[in-house]
Amino acid sequence: MPAVKVPRREAEPVKRKLKKLGLYDGRRRPRRENGYVLLPVISDPRIEGLGYEVLRVELPLRPERQIYKNLESVLAERMSREELKHLRRYDVIGDIAVIQIPEELEHRVEDIVWGLRKVHPFLKVIARKGFHEGAFRIRDYSIIWGEERLETVHKENGVRIKVDLSKVFFNPRMKGERYRLAHLVRDGERILIPFAGVLPYALVIAGYRKVKITAVELNREAYELGLENIELNRERLRGEIEFIHGDVFEVLPELPSYDRVISPTPRGVDALALTLSKAEKWLHYYDFVHEGEIKRFRARILDECLKLGRDCSVRVKKVSDFKPHVFKVCADIELKEG
Repeated sequence: MPAVKVPRREAEPVKRKLKKLGLYDGRRRPRRENGYVLLPVISDPRIEGLGYEVLRVELPLRPERQIYKNLESVLAERMSREELKHLRRYDVIGDIAVIQIPEELEHRVEDIVWGLRKVHPFLKVIARKGFHEGAFRIRDYSIIWGEERLETVHKENGVRIKVDLSKVFFNPRMKGERYRLAHLVRDGERILIPFAGVLPYALVIAGYRKVKITAVELNREAYELGLENIELNRERLRGEIEFIHGDVFEVLPELPSYDRVISPTPRGVDALALTLSKAEKWLHYYDFVHEGEIKRFRARILDECLKLGRDCSVRVKKVSDFKPHVFKVCADIELKEG
């Protein structure tokens, strides 16, 4: 990727100039080097005509939270502070950006598209979020810029995940959780993943660990994409994935128990007792809980363990905001021997 080399004392004014021209690559960090600064820029013929030395170097990507701030800094050239307060967090899935535009910014859609393209020059599609619909939590999207498609290949934690946002649910914000779980798992484990979607959890874990995973998913479109994803990552996977198409509440009672169960439970679904009954050592159970109900949620888990005649310890962690005072949480449940 290109970068321009400028004396350190000129770095800030040059950076401002590059941003104004829409040539600065905010995804990557600049780097100091022997009295100079390497400023990341996008691939654009105009760079060569600016009179700076252009190098091909690898500069580290910024954390996602800083990428979001970069959009604000880019849009600050066109929008007021009051307008920027209404800017919502967005997601980048493969080469598709997904953003929610509140009523207060309806007149700024073109500026938001411009800003996203400056911050993420690789984008091919920008889609506007609608509401979740149906049993499979599929969002309604409208494409506001770019190619007329919602299918893409998303790269995460060393694997490639093919998704079609018009047909399946996929949450890129769980990247950190998938990484966390992959590093809790040990080689040789037998793992069950209900509500498996297009297999993001299974693929990441199998990419890191030599395990045997059984995954279950009801949505036929997600199941078909999941099978494609297994083949797409075949050479990257250390573990094995068995993928079952069917209803979790019909399939799981017919399955044996597993060392570890990971349940990315859909909102409004109660699968606690069922998934707990299939876990021998660990259950990682995701749910949506009001902050005032977290203690009660933990107590309910302990009660379900007692019903099964099992002793367990429970740690509930907040994973992400869902709406005011309501969080997506993960209960890490360790089931004791005996």
